Amino acid sequence: MVTFVYAGDVNVEAYGAKGDGVTLNTKAIQNAIDACGQQGGGRVVVPKGDFLSGTVEFKNHVVLYLQKGARLLGSSRIEDYRNPDPFTEGLGIDVGWALLAAVDCHDIGIEGAGVIDGQGSKLKATQIMTDQRPEAKRWGRRPFLLRVVRCNGVSVKGITLQYAAAWTSHYARSRNVNIQGVKIVSVGVAHNDGIGIDGCQDVHISDCDVTSGDDALVFKTTSSKMACRNIVVSHMRLKSNQAGIKIGTESMADFENISIRDCYIYDTKNGGIKLLSVDGARIKNVRISGINMQQVRTPLLLRLGSRLSVFRKGRDQRQQTGSFENVVLKDIIAVSADSTQLKSATGILITGVPGHPVSGVMLKNIFIDLPGGGMADEAAAVVPEAIEKYPEVKTFGPVIPAYGLWARHVRDLKMESIRFRLRRNDARPVLVLEDATGVALRNFSVPYTKGPVTGIVRTSKQVKIEGWKVAGGAPVFLNTDSISRWQLRLHANRLPVGQQTINL
Repeated sequence: MVTFVYAGDVNVEAYGAKGDGVTLNTKAIQNAIDACGQQGGGRVVVPKGDFLSGTVEFKNHVVLYLQKGARLLGSSRIEDYRNPDPFTEGLGIDVGWALLAAVDCHDIGIEGAGVIDGQGSKLKATQIMTDQRPEAKRWGRRPFLLRVVRCNGVSVKGITLQYAAAWTSHYARSRNVNIQGVKIVSVGVAHNDGIGIDGCQDVHISDCDVTSGDDALVFKTTSSKMACRNIVVSHMRLKSNQAGIKIGTESMADFENISIRDCYIYDTKNGGIKLLSVDGARIKNVRISGINMQQVRTPLLLRLGSRLSVFRKGRDQRQQTGSFENVVLKDIIAVSADSTQLKSATGILITGVPGHPVSGVMLKNIFIDLPGGGMADEAAAVVPEAIEKYPEVKTFGPVIPAYGLWARHVRDLKMESIRFRLRRNDARPVLVLEDATGVALRNFSVPYTKGPVTGIVRTSKQVKIEGWKVAGGAPVFLNTDSISRWQLRLHANRLPVGQQTINL
């Protein structure tokens, strides 16, 4: 917990700032921050009004306090922003400009009932008048709303962050970060991530309400030098045009000792929960529980890949392929949207790459409601390995051969008390398992479907399927190959009368 002792208040108007929404107040606000820091710290107060600004930087022991009715507005001129710590993000774009920046500071904060508004759409409209590059390259020059880099002791409470021109809030390689009661509404331009935690440690996030154009809550490690470690998240509302909760994509250093609980995720357009290590990270000791997801596209994606990107060229080095260890997802409800990124919706995707399986994962007490509609011939779909690709659900589509669980290149995977429900028939199997070793699938509840087979197991060893309750419809329980048949242990499964157990 970050606690501040205020030495005194400094009002930005005393340094010439004008809240008329027209005057550019960058210098006045920076002077107020500098003066506050020089007197030993305190609060820099932004009173009621609309205060236009470009980049301002924090000093030690300074809290920016926005009173009710105060709005700090980002300038619509790209030239009014600086980049205090440049880096390259996961799509290969140079980024780092910001409206509010804190670099190598300690004991800082943003508090109050006011609003910080990046005016992202207005800035973009102004930018494209002179920047003729394609939008995929042009967006990186636009500023984040808030950047915190290599800081110790950061508190962000009660504030509203909205309409960023790029990422909304980015906390990088910082310690002792507390984010509480923050409201984010950031849509309108591309890459409006809500809360981004990048290689930070000892972090508490709670009671925030996020609506974002990109990932709502995302953990990254764009540097190999500092892991995301010792992080507790609770009681979040998350809406996103991408993922609700994501670990990765940028994933050079580890993600370790992370607890996320009691969150509501809704109306996501590209995934509910995504855990992605593709640049060398270990995802270790991660527990996600008590999650309610409504109208999400593809509830769960776990990916171990070998993209192995480097984001700070010349200052970092390529890592080896990472791993999953002791990852638990439990007590999750997910209702899928009617249409998803895939031709037919799938509830859970888990995939490593050849020689690097996803291992040490437990999924327990999970209910997934899916639209159905898959056809029997889709069960024969060959899913691309995409070993070095950017990891998204669509990377493995457009067709996934199972509607419930598709798992490939997995080891030591345990799943218990998993229940699927379909809103219409899906002729694909509920399960497709490929290149799996040491897998235990217990107490699955499978709805009635009219399809040729309930599950498919290929090239797998030491697979245990027990306590399944299958409502019926398919004439065959499991299709297997000759390798897998003798490696299957089936126990106490309640199958429909007349259903053939195994078919080669």
